[in-house]
Amino acid sequence: MTTNPFAAFPYIPDLNNLSVDMTTSFVVSALVAIMINAEAQGWMATLFGDLRPDAKDRFHFIPFLHMSFLGSLCYLLAGFGWPKPMDINPAKFAYPALFTVLTRFSGAMANFLLANIAASVFVLFKFLDMDPMVFTMLVGVNVTTAIYNLIPIPPLAAGSLLTSSLTPQSLLMKRALYYSGSFVILAIFLAERITGVGILSPLLNPLVQATMRFLIK
Repeated sequence: MTTNPFAAFPYIPDLNNLSVDMTTSFVVSALVAIMINAEAQGWMATLFGDLRPDAKDRFHFIPFLHMSFLGSLCYLLAGFGWPKPMDINPAKFAYPALFTVLTRFSGAMANFLLANIAASVFVLFKFLDMDPMVFTMLVGVNVTTAIYNLIPIPPLAAGSLLTSSLTPQSLLMKRALYYSGSFVILAIFLAERITGVGILSPLLNPLVQATMRFLIK
């Protein structure tokens, strides 16, 4: 029986058996995924009218400035995560609720597009008989991040469906949902790691693996 190479994704670092090459590839891929997700949200918000020429959280392309402690921790627990919340002002949007949702989902879409680009480089490396491990990891981490953003819990993209109708004055409520949602997500995947019983991963992992199988022939 042949081993399914896609079964290793979502990739979750094994703290008891760390590989330098795999761990380095994973960390780099996670940083890139965080950066592209956040910057895409900033770009989409700007496109929709939330213009901020002097905003310090947009268009610097420094992943460390986009890192969320809880979102980064989730990468270690579940192979996906999220950046710090991109500050947007829905009042500047022509259609606040709709454009807020599209802005949040643009991050996940950017992860998926980056996975497509990395998959193209993977094919080139295979053709040249070079080791494509880094690009395999880049595909896997970004596909996982994109698909797991379908979980309808803030701060993930689908969670914006619950919070987009809140007014800009509901800042305290948005923050409460952001942090409570973050801890709920971490609790779910920590429970999966401790008990070995799948809660959300059995629903989403087959989609991750099928998408990778489609992108990487």
